[in-house]
Amino acid sequence: MSQKITIEPVTRIEGHAKVTIHLDDEGEVACTYFHVNEFRGLEKFCEGRMFFEMPMITQRICGICPVSHHLAAAKTCDAILGVEIPRPARLLRELMHMAQFVQSHSMHFFYLAGPDLLLGMEADTAKRNLLGLVESHPQLALQAVKLRKFGQSIIERLGGKRVHPSFAVAGGVNSALHPADRDVILKEVEEATPMILSSLKLFRDWYDENQELVWSFASFPSAYMGLVDDNGSLELYDGSIRIKDENGNTIVDRHDPTDYLSLIAEHVEDWSYLKFPYYRALGWPQGSYRVGPLGRLNVVDSVGTPLAQEEFERFKALSDGMLQGSMLYHYARLIEDLYAAERIAELLHDPEILSTDILSNSDQITGEGVGVIEAPRGTLIHHYKTDETGKLTKVNLIVATGHNNWAMGKAVEVVARQYIRRGKLTEGLLNRVEAAIRCYDPCLSCSTHALGEMPLKVQLISSRGEFLGELSRSF
Repeated sequence: MSQKITIEPVTRIEGHAKVTIHLDDEGEVACTYFHVNEFRGLEKFCEGRMFFEMPMITQRICGICPVSHHLAAAKTCDAILGVEIPRPARLLRELMHMAQFVQSHSMHFFYLAGPDLLLGMEADTAKRNLLGLVESHPQLALQAVKLRKFGQSIIERLGGKRVHPSFAVAGGVNSALHPADRDVILKEVEEATPMILSSLKLFRDWYDENQELVWSFASFPSAYMGLVDDNGSLELYDGSIRIKDENGNTIVDRHDPTDYLSLIAEHVEDWSYLKFPYYRALGWPQGSYRVGPLGRLNVVDSVGTPLAQEEFERFKALSDGMLQGSMLYHYARLIEDLYAAERIAELLHDPEILSTDILSNSDQITGEGVGVIEAPRGTLIHHYKTDETGKLTKVNLIVATGHNNWAMGKAVEVVARQYIRRGKLTEGLLNRVEAAIRCYDPCLSCSTHALGEMPLKVQLISSRGEFLGELSRSF
């Protein structure tokens, strides 16, 4: 008798989602769905606002990665003004961007992925959470807090607040960096870098003991997309689009990101509010691709800072071809964490970082702008159109997590087929399905996570609507 398994909510992610797994009469997986079951409508309600308000409005999409939307919006506004911002302003924007990477990547590895990796997929649910991690690895938990604090403190120094800062504006930034703040950050980055290096060693040790899991868990071929600089190196603030296919062949290179519509189309399904972007030339679903840390490290030729480059070479040596396992997102995320910390130090040593030449003025309105940036979770695209007064007439956003929508659904399917047999369910098995999604660190909306109960109930219902059983847990 056919059955349907529902996992709702998916835990330890930003936002709200559920998974349904449909079993056939033999209890084997017939099909799976990853549902994003919330609707924001931000693009529509921004129409009628003035374009220069968008750096403050769009960062309200998310409380975890507001800086990414803040900066992408500002880049879009620069284009609407038709200006190139002063180099010091560009350096300061990138400084805030790198701080965002440190706080976001560190938070995910320790707080969201850490319980699965360090405590085990089958660990007692009462322990397999952040509090359990604090109890079992107190020094590691303290390190995680310090790393996130480091990134957030930079954001606060630049933008006045750790969440939803006021800093990037159309044409540049609204305040210069004070020399005393620079000196404090330089001291703090010297302390943060060794913490990230120890985190990388921790992951490598875990990898050595779990290689079979890494290469089999939610592993599947796909294309990958990310921004690269003129030398094909990792670029998180600017750059051009590169796409490689599942065999590592470059199929798109040096593509102007403002011309994203010639590359990317979006597919829709009636069971999810999140669209499915794909590479237009290959069609749907053959043109599906992945973005984010693993996507970026699969398309770049190098990473531009010395310690991160050394780790990148170690990472690439794991395979002769493309690195496909979803678990490797965690490794790639830590390499980018290290890159961001090193890049912070480089930026602070640039003599122009303290310049007060931070704003370009313009009295023109071009009527359209596109801003593209690499958010921690992947390529982020903002596209605005305005009337002659600067009032928004159309807004299009392709968020980083959206690019990975197909991949998260595929990961759910691969893991479900691997572990579900004859309709037999265990809590650890269901956690593996969620862990596959968590590899991508999805940010499905602006969301708040409360400390307390996070219930999960999975019910088995026959094709005739008969209740067959239930498995539940709470956090």
